[in-house]
Amino acid sequence: MLNTNEIYNHFAARTGQIAILIDPDKFNTEKLLLPLLKKAEFAKVDYLFVGGSTVTRKAFTETIAIIKKNTILPIVLFPGAAHQVSEDADALLYLSLISGRNPEYLIGQHVLSANEVYDMDIEVIPTAYILIDGGTKSSVAYVSQTTPIPNDKETIILNTAKAGVLQGKKLLYLDAGSGAKNHVPAKVITILKKLNQPIIIGGGIRSIESLKELSAANVLVIGNRIEEEIDFLLDIKEFVGKN
Repeated sequence: MLNTNEIYNHFAARTGQIAILIDPDKFNTEKLLLPLLKKAEFAKVDYLFVGGSTVTRKAFTETIAIIKKNTILPIVLFPGAAHQVSEDADALLYLSLISGRNPEYLIGQHVLSANEVYDMDIEVIPTAYILIDGGTKSSVAYVSQTTPIPNDKETIILNTAKAGVLQGKKLLYLDAGSGAKNHVPAKVITILKKLNQPIIIGGGIRSIESLKELSAANVLVIGNRIEEEIDFLLDIKEFVGKN
């Protein structure tokens, strides 16, 4: 485990940064990945997040190897299970699903991965992972068997985030889930700003208008929209240039 805060400090440095989420279930060959990586670099995105709810170790490892070989963009692991770790990445979001009450995703998966992660030469960032209702039953909610917090229950969201900060989590990651109809409301970001922790927002971000609306967050994560239309990265380039 690296004694460094390089990626964390980049997260905290400014708002409106962009991460592309790569799901190895969907992008796991050079044929699929190379065009994505090329356009992500052209768009000047800040990070590549890698992970998924149902990814096998083989697909995960192979995908990370291809990405590492073909880009200089920082690789940040966004694991859905204990086996989704790799020393080829730059950082690992050590996610604790604090919006749910399933002990497997609060601590169980962490115990399974702890020995391997502890010995890795990688930056590990303790992360409070909070699911917010995005209008659909997301894969992560299904796999983790947890219920997202309704997006209008601002007090519950805030108190959950506070609990994460008091536990020592360094990042707040609010996720409406893959394929969400609605992203996390911008008002929630405003409320959480008082906690003085970097905020990552994912799920349901499908337009430049949404990026602008949520730009007070430190990092905005885009996944499904890129899977559907890779050329959305060209629009992102314009957003990045103006932000």
